[in-house]
Amino acid sequence: MAPSGSLTEREALSARSVPSMVLSDGSSSSLTPPPISKFEVEPTTGARRRFSVRGNAIVTGGAGTLGLQACDALLEHGLEGLMIFDLDPANGEQEITRLRFKFPDRKICTYAVDITSEVAVQNGIEETLRQLGSVDILVCFAGVVGCVDALEMPASQWRKIIDINTTGSFICAQAAARQMVKQGHGGSITFIASISAHRVNFPQPQVAYNVSKAALLMLKSSLAAEWARYGIRVNSVSPGYMDTILNEGEGLDIHRRIWAERNPSGRMGSPPELTGAIVLLASSAGSYMNGTDIIVDGGATVF
Repeated sequence: MAPSGSLTEREALSARSVPSMVLSDGSSSSLTPPPISKFEVEPTTGARRRFSVRGNAIVTGGAGTLGLQACDALLEHGLEGLMIFDLDPANGEQEITRLRFKFPDRKICTYAVDITSEVAVQNGIEETLRQLGSVDILVCFAGVVGCVDALEMPASQWRKIIDINTTGSFICAQAAARQMVKQGHGGSITFIASISAHRVNFPQPQVAYNVSKAALLMLKSSLAAEWARYGIRVNSVSPGYMDTILNEGEGLDIHRRIWAERNPSGRMGSPPELTGAIVLLASSAGSYMNGTDIIVDGGATVF
């Protein structure tokens, strides 16, 4: 029994105060003002500015194949500084070195981070500020997959996949957004979801992965609503089957054939084919894109 004068748990529900979202008013003094519309005199200048990427970015899972391709594209479009978060950045050491030679005037850094640890992620944010000076863009590639029959999946594996793919993405987004709010000029956050967020994969069973990616779509939408008033846009990209080392090997030959046969384009995606969507969402051209998911799958999800 509750002590005299104290509320029971049920009574406390009716006495609680629930916070309310605050949306931007879109005025010129807000952090979501309309852009100045004008025609550029010189066409190449207009094209370059339309997809210009400004400031500094953190790319989680940036030492992987897809992450490195995105880093390269963002730098090509004007990114000034890059911080790669990865559990083991040494895995991409050769390609990261190539990026440094290709972009000698940019600062390209790496930091070993377990994205499921709030302390580790916050340390990474602080190191990014020390090295680059600001956090303006976050792209979350870090994730894991697990293919096992749902009847056989141990709860520990379920928790690990959700913890990395969904909770880890939230931890990174929250830490980056807190810094963006302090900076006061907005930013862009992009989650890497999957076509697995839109429909069940075939033929492999991977329920935890599918659920973790579907959760990212709602996370994206919820944060887009909450953080727009700070000028922070939150979007996602849903790739189809991409031709990376994760989808190679003789053991996957039958699966690769099925994935290609069930795709209108008749093949898997090539990693550079994902970069256009990444650049769009981080660039000037994406300034009115918030809460959006872009599917890049060759048409697989039309069925």
